[in-house]
Amino acid sequence: MNTLSYRTISANAQTATKEWIVVDAEGQQLGRLCSKVAKLLRGKYKPNFTPHVDCGDNVIIINADKIRLSGNKWEGREYIRFTGYPGGQRFYTPRDLQQKGSTYLFRKVVKGMLPKNKLSDRLLNNMYVYDGPEHKHEAQKPRLVDLNEIM
Repeated sequence: MNTLSYRTISANAQTATKEWIVVDAEGQQLGRLCSKVAKLLRGKYKPNFTPHVDCGDNVIIINADKIRLSGNKWEGREYIRFTGYPGGQRFYTPRDLQQKGSTYLFRKVVKGMLPKNKLSDRLLNNMYVYDGPEHKHEAQKPRLVDLNEIM
C-alpha cells in the first residue's frame, strides 16, 4: 500500500482559494443566516478546510436592514457589555444595534459564532454588511449565493 498518496493536505495563506460571495439577507432569519455566514468565513464548506488558517471566503451581505427576528426578540433580547468600572453594565437590544447600523448587529451575532481567538478578528474583517441592494465590491466579481441551498 502506498501511504504517500494518503497525505492530509493543510492549507496555508498561499494555497487558500478565497472567493467573494454575495448573500441577500432579505426575509432571512438573523441567527440562521449568521451561522451560515460564519461557516463561509471560516471556510468549512471547502474540502481543504484547515482550522488554524484563514481559508474562508469574503462575504458581502446586502439588504441587511430587511432581516427578520421572530417573536419579541427585537425588544426582548438583551446583550450585555461591561465598561470595567463599578456600575458599568450596559444593556442594549437588537433594535438598538440595528438603529446604530446593521453592521453592528451582524458583527455582534457572527462574532459569537466564531472561535474565541486571534483568528476570529481576522475572519470578521472579511465580512461586509450593506443596508441596501448596492455594494462597492463589483470589481472583485462576487457571485450570488442562495443560503437556502446550503445545508
